[in-house]
Amino acid sequence: MTVRKAAGVAVTVGTVLAVVPMASPAQAATAPTVSAKGAFLLDNATGTRLYSKYADTKRPMASTTKIMTARVVLSQTGLDLDRKVTVRQAYRDYVAAKSASTADLRTGDRVTVRQLLYAMMLPSGCDAAYALADTFGTGDTRAARVKSFIGKMNRKAVDLGLTNTHFDSFDGISTTGQNYTTPRDLAKLARSAMKYSTFGSVVKTQKTVRYATTSTGGTRTYTWYNTNKLLGSYTGATGIKTGTSTPAGPCLVFSATRGDRTLIGVVLNDAYRYTDAAKMLDYGFGTSTASTMQLRTLPAGAQQD
Repeated sequence: MTVRKAAGVAVTVGTVLAVVPMASPAQAATAPTVSAKGAFLLDNATGTRLYSKYADTKRPMASTTKIMTARVVLSQTGLDLDRKVTVRQAYRDYVAAKSASTADLRTGDRVTVRQLLYAMMLPSGCDAAYALADTFGTGDTRAARVKSFIGKMNRKAVDLGLTNTHFDSFDGISTTGQNYTTPRDLAKLARSAMKYSTFGSVVKTQKTVRYATTSTGGTRTYTWYNTNKLLGSYTGATGIKTGTSTPAGPCLVFSATRGDRTLIGVVLNDAYRYTDAAKMLDYGFGTSTASTMQLRTLPAGAQQD
């Protein structure tokens, strides 16, 4: 997102070392140096830590928050991904007021929950995140439903053992400065979300074209591009989510599969997030491809996050 809201959180919890590499035969010999204020890499199969830098320091996470938004939606009992949701003017007004990233959802259009997941995770649509929170929260007013949904996000964080994570928003636009996580917690959250096949399918998609029914019964075409430039650039990349704001800086939650191994990583507040993610993945896989990686470019007019 491109918002300029809220003071950041950067509190060190306990005693941490700047970099804690974990050697294994499959890894490169030397742990990389990354610019991130915090970083973490784990093996998806085992949860084993492979690389760590200030892993337990709380920091704002910007739009990587939307991983939890999707996680809560996907864990709903009896979820119908083809359920239709009507786009409200309030969602458009919100992104306009916050100067936030948007899927450009049009008022009155009827879109499915599945489409809203793509709209939230690819172009980082805060309007789509709002729609999901409004739909899956409970209460008589929109404000009550959103509050309820954020409560679900925090309860899910507790359930997942994310002891240094708290949400005050559904999209990372913090209202109180209390929307934070740590690299370790965020990697654990991403690992949990990737267990859902729908989530994995969404976050690895570079571009999608979707059709929605308009308020007049017509058909609208939506084209969304994934803001995660690691996709299509680093061989084997499979996700996951970008995030950018003034307090958080550039953030990236990333994953890649090579052979029978899948790695999941996080960099927070990192001006070189894609290069550093590739270096961390190379370290985990025991390869050396980051130096020759050519970043995918987004088309003119596509959302940046």
